[in-house]
Amino acid sequence: MNQTEIVNIFTKKTLALTFVLSAAAMAFAQEKAGVTGMIVNKNNQPVPYASVTFSNKANKTLSDAVLTDEKGQYKLELAPGNYDITVEAIDYKKSVVNKSIAGPGNIGALSIQPEATSTLDGKTQEIQGVVITAAATKPYKVELDKRTYDPSQDIVSKGGNLQDVLSNVPSVSVDTDGTVSMRGSSNVKFLINGKPSALLGIDDGANALQSIPADQIEKIEVITNPSSKFEASGTAGILNIILKKSKKTGFNGSVIGTLGYLPQTNLNANLNWRKGNFTWFLNGGGGYRESKNTSRNDDYFNNAKLADDLVQRNTDSETKSKNNNYNASVGIVYDISEKTSVNASGTVRTFDSENFGNIDYRYTPLTNPFYTSNRSTFGTNNNLAFQGDFGLDHKFDDKGQNLSLSLSLQRSRSYNDTNIDDTIDNLKNVINQNTINRSVIAKADYELPIGESSKLEAGYRIDINTNDYSNDVRESTTTKPLDFLKPYTYDATYKETFNAFYLQFKSKIGKLGYQLGVRDELSNVDINYISLDPKKNVPATTKNYNNLFPSVYLSYEFAKDNQLLLNYTRRIDRPRSFFMIPNPSYNDNQNIFDGNIDLNPSYVDSFEFGYSISKKKFTINPTLYYRHQTDDTKMLVYNILATDENGAIIDPKRIESHTKPINLGTDDRFGLDLNFNWDATSWLKFLGNVDMFGYNTKGSTLYDTFDKDGNPVQAVADFNGKGFSTRARLSSTIKVDKTFSFQLQGFYRGGQKTAYQDRKDMYAISLGASKTIWKGDGTLAFNIQDIFNTRAMRSTTYTANSIRDSYMQWQPRQFSVSLTYRFKQGEKVEQPKKKKDINSNATGDDQQAPM
Repeated sequence: MNQTEIVNIFTKKTLALTFVLSAAAMAFAQEKAGVTGMIVNKNNQPVPYASVTFSNKANKTLSDAVLTDEKGQYKLELAPGNYDITVEAIDYKKSVVNKSIAGPGNIGALSIQPEATSTLDGKTQEIQGVVITAAATKPYKVELDKRTYDPSQDIVSKGGNLQDVLSNVPSVSVDTDGTVSMRGSSNVKFLINGKPSALLGIDDGANALQSIPADQIEKIEVITNPSSKFEASGTAGILNIILKKSKKTGFNGSVIGTLGYLPQTNLNANLNWRKGNFTWFLNGGGGYRESKNTSRNDDYFNNAKLADDLVQRNTDSETKSKNNNYNASVGIVYDISEKTSVNASGTVRTFDSENFGNIDYRYTPLTNPFYTSNRSTFGTNNNLAFQGDFGLDHKFDDKGQNLSLSLSLQRSRSYNDTNIDDTIDNLKNVINQNTINRSVIAKADYELPIGESSKLEAGYRIDINTNDYSNDVRESTTTKPLDFLKPYTYDATYKETFNAFYLQFKSKIGKLGYQLGVRDELSNVDINYISLDPKKNVPATTKNYNNLFPSVYLSYEFAKDNQLLLNYTRRIDRPRSFFMIPNPSYNDNQNIFDGNIDLNPSYVDSFEFGYSISKKKFTINPTLYYRHQTDDTKMLVYNILATDENGAIIDPKRIESHTKPINLGTDDRFGLDLNFNWDATSWLKFLGNVDMFGYNTKGSTLYDTFDKDGNPVQAVADFNGKGFSTRARLSSTIKVDKTFSFQLQGFYRGGQKTAYQDRKDMYAISLGASKTIWKGDGTLAFNIQDIFNTRAMRSTTYTANSIRDSYMQWQPRQFSVSLTYRFKQGEKVEQPKKKKDINSNATGDDQQAPM
């Protein structure tokens, strides 16, 4: 038994022990006191939407707040103790009373007095803006067409980045190479505040995910089956990242600093100021981070003509990176009137890295050692992104008739320079890859209430995206000076324009709710590719699509927060621009990625049937799903061999392994996605996700390739396969005392097998701890990611003439400590008095659904 097997067994047992201990701890459950009450005026009439703040006199961290409903009633859970109760409402005087909470029950009605009708100057007197400082919400919430995850209670990712947060989101999985998937599919569409964003770079790479600090994330919307109001891209679903934007009156903010290993340092600040009709915010910071990527590939090449012609190539690769990232966002909101506001914001992000790579090749025939070589690389990468957003929001009345207009201008560029030294013929490569992206996104959304329970929504959106690629590859050997490698030197332009219209109607008949929608998207794609090698040139290509995407949502409410959900949507998977550029990559002359200009979109029909029950202490959301995808994008792997006239391999060091995306066959996914969170006691909380799914992949094709002498070779690629797999995650948060908590998180991903690839299962366990200090104004957090260093991907890939065993670990075990300081939380400043609809801010979320 080798060391890896021992670690895996130990990890499995530790993960099982985590579940057992967590379950055992439930037996010691202790509950908070459920408190209810009512706010009334002097005539004993209910006061709706009043803010009620319970301030614990002994411990600030036990304080909580709530809004009354339309009947003036409220309910919340409090730890027993002595509280100052502050009540505030529009046109009423502020009231403060003291009460002792000993246990659950109704504390009765609290009466508040109206403001004076006039002042000395005869003007009507109005109260200042109401501030609500509510306790942390549930980490997971189910809505009709999305699920919302609040990372504020995620201790494990504190001081980390967006990639760390996504690793803990239910229904979402992050592979060791940074690839994000939902329910086993990696075709996920990312949005920032409802829009595609330059913050995530051109191709949503792992580097971009690492450059957004976790502390700047307000919440993440997981949209597994988006409605017609959302863009149709992303067959796996949409992840909408909502960044923080405080609504508190006055000046407030927070600063967080992080130190960790592998070496990392981060310092980020979130500052907000609200006075009168103006609100502004400033978020920014930067950091340094080192990373280490390790991979091993053992390739076994054979020849169908000669059974004893076998060559083994062992590749050991290690890449170390040093990354610096900086980001800053500034914005302002101006309330022109009570019904109209305008906003503007600007964002800049930089990401710089240095990469050091070393690859060892060993070639072995059947008997004796044959050949060894070494490849070393040094690369630099510089990314710079700008984004400007402008918007106007107008309320026609107080019944919900709204119009929202927005414009987003984005530009990002990426410069990559790589120097490669290879012992093969003393080979040297100099690679310069530059990419520039320009985007314009404009949209309009309109909402019209109809009656008491119906609403009509309509909108238009246009996206114009242009990517310019410039790729220069130069090469020298012992027999030739440095000169352009023509087949891989090119300029390319990829431009796509999408026009979208949607119409959506939602209503309710008794306990039955429904939402019907349709979206029409007109797509135009233009590709121009010019290579130094005339043989590689392709004619300018234009692709046009016009597709309708319907969506149907049904819900039946048995009781409040207890409902059945049934929905259907149709989605599109547009190929990434990078996939459609011929020969886009040449970082390794033995492992080459080829683009495919003939790649087309694939389409998916998605069905979900779910049940959701949400109570004070728990939320359970099991969902059965089925997804059928046609013209699925698959990665074809093939090899070009140097052979003699009999087909025998004569030069193993010249073997080229190519990867190319193609449209082929179908892919069916079906399964049960179970999400839950449970506040078992006042000191023990659980957040879990289990995804059990079956898959049935169909597709095989004959493809033509060529040997080193240019002779055509035909082979078969077989992607057929079916099976069953699982993914599971459980987080246990234990509150030791009023100021200290720790969190243990276990993750498991089952293996998957097709005729093309056999991917092994994977495990990981992480730990986090959090301590509140400075009377609630500070938080000290510590975490260890992947305690047992087992988060690595292992797979076996089969081609017509080779078998590849692979191991890849994107990041080894890491730990970090972070310190957060919050100042002037919820403080007020003197300002012109202004009436405000506090109900619209009750959840701290004024985001429009992305179109």
